[in-house]
Amino acid sequence: MPPLATTLHAAISNVPSQQLRVLQTITGTRQYTSGNPHTRVSPPGKPPPLAGGSTAGVRGVGPVLFKRKPVQYVHRPSVRNDQEIWSIEETDEIFTNYEDYLQRFDFYKQKRFICEITGHSGMSFFDALKSEMDASEEVDDAFPDALKEPILRKVQFSTISRIDNLVDYIFDEFKQDFYPGESVTVIVVDGERLNGIVREKTKFPELLNADGTLERKAFARYFVSLTNRPNEEALVDHEHIVRDRKTFTKQMLRSYIKNTVNREAWTGAPWIVKQNIAEEYRISTDIPAHLRYENKVAERKAHSSLKKGDYDGTILSFFSPHNRLPELKPKSHKSKTAQHDGGRSRHEQFMEYQRALAGNPAFGLTKTGQATNDAQYIHFFNNHPNGFAHIAAKGQPKPPPPPPIKYPIEDLEIPPARDGTHRPAMKYLSQDTPTPERQSEGAGSGILMESVGPLLETWDTLNVYCEVFQLDSFTFDDYIEALRFTSEEVQCELLVEIHCAVLKKLVNEVHDKNGQVQITLPALVQEESEEDESLNESSTLPTPTPEPEVKPAGRTTRSSLAKSEAAEIKESVDRSRSLTADAKQHRAAEMDHANRNYDWKTRLQYRSFKSGKWIVIVVGLLNQLSGNPRLRKTCDEVLAKLAPLDKDPTDDTAISQYARLDVNLRVKILQILCMLSLETKAIRGYMEDCANQMTEFRKEKIEFQRARKIAMEELRLLHEERKMLQPDDKSPSPVPELEDLLEDSKIDIIDEDEDEVMDSEDEEPPQGRSLRRASDRALERKRKQEEEKARKEKAQAEKAKKPTKEAKQYEKLLKKIDGKKERIKECEVEIASLDNDLREADCPRTRVLGKDRFWNRYYWMERNAMPYAGLPDSSTADAGYANGCLWVQGPDDMERQGFIELSDAENAQYRRAFQMSVPERKVIEEGPTHTFNAHQWGYYEDPTDLDALIGWLDVRGSREIKLRKELQVQREKISTHMEKRKEYLIRSDDKKSESGELATRVSTRTKTYVDPTGHRCLAWRNTTAMNELGHVHSQHMPGHKKQTHKLIKKPVEEEGRQTRATNKQNKLPTRQGTRYNF
Repeated sequence: MPPLATTLHAAISNVPSQQLRVLQTITGTRQYTSGNPHTRVSPPGKPPPLAGGSTAGVRGVGPVLFKRKPVQYVHRPSVRNDQEIWSIEETDEIFTNYEDYLQRFDFYKQKRFICEITGHSGMSFFDALKSEMDASEEVDDAFPDALKEPILRKVQFSTISRIDNLVDYIFDEFKQDFYPGESVTVIVVDGERLNGIVREKTKFPELLNADGTLERKAFARYFVSLTNRPNEEALVDHEHIVRDRKTFTKQMLRSYIKNTVNREAWTGAPWIVKQNIAEEYRISTDIPAHLRYENKVAERKAHSSLKKGDYDGTILSFFSPHNRLPELKPKSHKSKTAQHDGGRSRHEQFMEYQRALAGNPAFGLTKTGQATNDAQYIHFFNNHPNGFAHIAAKGQPKPPPPPPIKYPIEDLEIPPARDGTHRPAMKYLSQDTPTPERQSEGAGSGILMESVGPLLETWDTLNVYCEVFQLDSFTFDDYIEALRFTSEEVQCELLVEIHCAVLKKLVNEVHDKNGQVQITLPALVQEESEEDESLNESSTLPTPTPEPEVKPAGRTTRSSLAKSEAAEIKESVDRSRSLTADAKQHRAAEMDHANRNYDWKTRLQYRSFKSGKWIVIVVGLLNQLSGNPRLRKTCDEVLAKLAPLDKDPTDDTAISQYARLDVNLRVKILQILCMLSLETKAIRGYMEDCANQMTEFRKEKIEFQRARKIAMEELRLLHEERKMLQPDDKSPSPVPELEDLLEDSKIDIIDEDEDEVMDSEDEEPPQGRSLRRASDRALERKRKQEEEKARKEKAQAEKAKKPTKEAKQYEKLLKKIDGKKERIKECEVEIASLDNDLREADCPRTRVLGKDRFWNRYYWMERNAMPYAGLPDSSTADAGYANGCLWVQGPDDMERQGFIELSDAENAQYRRAFQMSVPERKVIEEGPTHTFNAHQWGYYEDPTDLDALIGWLDVRGSREIKLRKELQVQREKISTHMEKRKEYLIRSDDKKSESGELATRVSTRTKTYVDPTGHRCLAWRNTTAMNELGHVHSQHMPGHKKQTHKLIKKPVEEEGRQTRATNKQNKLPTRQGTRYNF
């Protein structure tokens, strides 16, 4: 039973058991109440609380840390007998308020606590407490019992601040010191090692000579009982006794000290053994006076005062080395407050003076040596009513400076730069802009700002899942041009294949599970379908309506009258429905059911896509989706254009209307189709496979990282060995030029000696005594020099031909080093390749690069689950890029309302701090272009603008420092693909100028001619479908088999990408290892 429950049980033992009930609330909390709901029984008292909210460990365990400081427990409140309480058993804390209890419990459940013993972080309080209890038991069991008490006595009151230094000091002290009861190994004279236990220890102090020199060092002798020889003991000194290495290590010592000792968080605080452990080993916990906090503070103050030569007006002034009274200053009228304070403290100052006299009687002597009495000092205070002048008043301590700001902080709390710098101007894709005075780069494109986000969304979806849709990847510029392409004679294969590929995933083929629908559709209203069928019958069978037969008048009864009234009501309802149908905005239902039993599902099951019939399938699908209230408005808007009321509901009407459909409505159609495709099993299965593949990639990456770590450690050891084997006269990597220079210098020296000898022979001998053998000695000297030269050359030649054993070993070692370097390089290449594979397989989400100070989001689309330049075997892979722009999205509503559009009070406070509001700062610092909400987008397409943006970001802000880091990491790739986009667009513009066709189409009375050289999107081909299916999606051939001999196009290597021949599953190095087949 927990402690609280025990106390409560004792408190309510007199209450009948049938009237008690225990209310279990949250885990670890119990409420004890009586049968009367208005009378609650709680314990009259508890064991004394932890002193002052002490951070001592719970139940003898070390304190759990929060922000690297021990957790402070809540003080125990006073509790009445009839008061309801809540408790946390792990900390023995009691709360009389349920909200306070919940708040404390939520605090303990945060994953921000640290286990002090193991150092593990990111845990809840309860997990950290359990970790400390387990680690404490493990450390206590593993540490030798014989060393516990001496180490704790050595650590007690130690003032070594860093625990690392403390561990080193204790380890060095006890490394060669042993204690009774400790298991050791004795080394006898013949070198034999015997295990034993220290029975007794005798210490001998050092001896000093009369002159202070050392005569004998201190040493110890040990009686060791041998384990394998019960009746024998060994008398040894510290040089012949050792302990097992594993029983006493620095790591074990560190863990034991952290488990048994704590220290307060102020400079110079001593280490103190925990109370329960000190009581167990009878270690005193009374802190010496000179180590107490207040004495340390007073000592520092006195030292600083003496250092400055001033007095602080306290008793410490009397103990200065000058040994004189504090200076008495005349009355001053400058500070009335200081005088008033001095008058109030006269008595206290006089008592301090008396205590000073008691400590140093010399202060109380007159010139004659006689002691003064108290009356003299009373007279002094009467003559000086203000007492001692407060000398410290002349230099009152200045308030401490504000603490330095620790960056990064909230971006909008950084003072704005008033030097006129602003963010580089963005460009807009849409023809409308957030700032009307700004001319858009997309003027005349017909694209609205509200369509830019869906454009990016659909392009990203189609390229990320292009392997599921069996589509070639395509650039964003080609995608926009395809959506704007209008022609009734020429089909844009990119536009048609996108719609057909997505539609095929919504409904299976007729031979595949009977054409099962893969998405959730709203149910059609039965009455409307019946009405449509009647309309179809009337349209297919134009026969006159027969007149109703005249029935003979019968007898009128109540039942017949009721039947006639019901028939009239039904007829009026049908008429109202027909009127409602006539009031609709489109004729999509009639178009979908133009042929009996051949609606959009049937068309899609049979893959009826040819000649633009896929548009009719889209009409029928949107008509059924209009039953969804969330999609009704969008579907009706599109269907009003594709199936207008003023035209016949035929297939040709839908095809011709789509050719003239606005680009924004085309984007809405694709957005709906892409959203539906994400519900299908094909996409979900692809996501699961990518997740499994990412797991395999991570495992491979860990293996290569481990191999790289091992290789680096082996390389370090080889370098150490190389330093040992390296010859003294040989550099680590010999330079041939340096050796040649050294050899040439030797030859030059020898030649100079020879020249000197020859000169001595040519000169005439000096006049004087001649030596008979002088010329013979010169010749002999020359001969010896030549022999020495020949010998050295021969030795060098032999050395070069036959290297020494050390040289061979050294060269072999150098080859090993080169091999390890190559191994490390291979591992790094594989790790980079796996990182790229992980990026390309991360398809479930679109990752943002970061946010700036005004909560604008920055996207680089190529970063998300696709190759940087698209699939390397795509028909437009020569473009070399996929999107080529850095996109900027405005803040969403929650961020805008909470951080930019503040309340009046917050705006006033911000204006007082920075002389401007947040919206005003946004307008100034963003420059001429802005995005005010999440539906507004801008982009950067030039590398110089990217560099300017990186320079504009402030690293002191918490958001912008992350964004800047990401942009710097991706800068090279982003700039490269921006340049390739420019080159691709320039090439296409040159082709347009050569063809002389600048318009979208050339119309005549009979046909519309479109020059394919003037439109980039017409060059795209769906080679993926041709290779895998044998046909494109829009030209479906029932029963057609895949090509057995397909033309394999040489893949285009993606620049800057690391690839591997095969992965662990022996799959080809495509984007996710292999083509995804369905």
